Amino acid sequence: MRVALLGAGHIGRAIARILAASGDYHVTLMDRDPQALAAAAESLQHGQALQPLALDRPDVLREALAGHDALVNALPYSLAVHVATQAAAAGCHYFDLTEDVAATHAITRLAANARTAFMPQCGLAPGFVSIVAHDMASRFDVVQDLKLRVGALPTFPTNSLKYNLTWSVDGLINEYCRPCEAIRDGEPITLLPLEGMEHFSLDGVEYEAFNTSGGLGTLCDSLAGKVRNLDYKSVRYPGHRALMSVLLDELQLKSDPENLKGILRRAVPSTLQDVVLVFVTASGLRNSALTQEVFARKIFAERNHGHAASAIQIATAAGICTALDLFREGRLPQHGLIRQEQITLPDFLANRFGRVYARSSRIESIS
Repeated sequence: MRVALLGAGHIGRAIARILAASGDYHVTLMDRDPQALAAAAESLQHGQALQPLALDRPDVLREALAGHDALVNALPYSLAVHVATQAAAAGCHYFDLTEDVAATHAITRLAANARTAFMPQCGLAPGFVSIVAHDMASRFDVVQDLKLRVGALPTFPTNSLKYNLTWSVDGLINEYCRPCEAIRDGEPITLLPLEGMEHFSLDGVEYEAFNTSGGLGTLCDSLAGKVRNLDYKSVRYPGHRALMSVLLDELQLKSDPENLKGILRRAVPSTLQDVVLVFVTASGLRNSALTQEVFARKIFAERNHGHAASAIQIATAAGICTALDLFREGRLPQHGLIRQEQITLPDFLANRFGRVYARSSRIESIS
């Protein structure tokens, strides 16, 4: 399969390495930033090419997509609708990582009656966590509560925020500032970001969790009328939310997101030493008995043969590569909108790319 991969950042390069190494994909990595492409060239593999591209020009992008079977979008969420539109015009199947609710709604409309497939939200959250939650809900006669908790965290937090940059700053600020979808008492509702604070511990480590936008993907639609309560929260170390609230609300940087992004990029170091935490709980009735199930995983950063990969790179790239691989094998619909929850959890974990979640640590100690 010939794949046009847009975005040569940390996630894009990880996707390119995984797909090209499989031998089943010829990947053309495209970006407008020559420095990002130069960094990618250091790990260039057989079956992979680089192409500088003016991504904001529809005609240039559409022409570059000619001859490709699929487009994988690893660009910031703000470009998702633009890129998906050009994929449709070029006749390419479309896959992305966006967590933005508005962009997903627009892509859903674009996918209606399309001859090609559109599969947004193929990363970690939304993405893999949606597959887990849907699988867990299917095992109950009546689902009362479905709670999704996901965190991408530094392994060694040293600053007051107890946070390092492990993924897109654009995506981080977007999820901290946008309204959050949920279901409460069987009805769809909108919650405020950074609200709904809760505390819990896993393996002796204390965490906090609070509302953030986009993590549910399309679950509110898929599980409408089937679940009483459904919500998603980001996991952080205690104290993070309070300081972010000062920045966003008290200093009013919510209304000046570009300035806030600049501050974070200058002052908060990035790291490849991170851990991804996935923690999903489901409770409800099974055979008339009230039952609870928990799915918990930790993904850790890896270093193999001198090559370092962060946990968020591994987790996110595994999500979209698995979705693309199952599509290539004909295991998913070949046109129109494809939701993450149309992938079964056993199929995901059995896939050669999805196995990173199967071999990751299962957390047994929950308090």
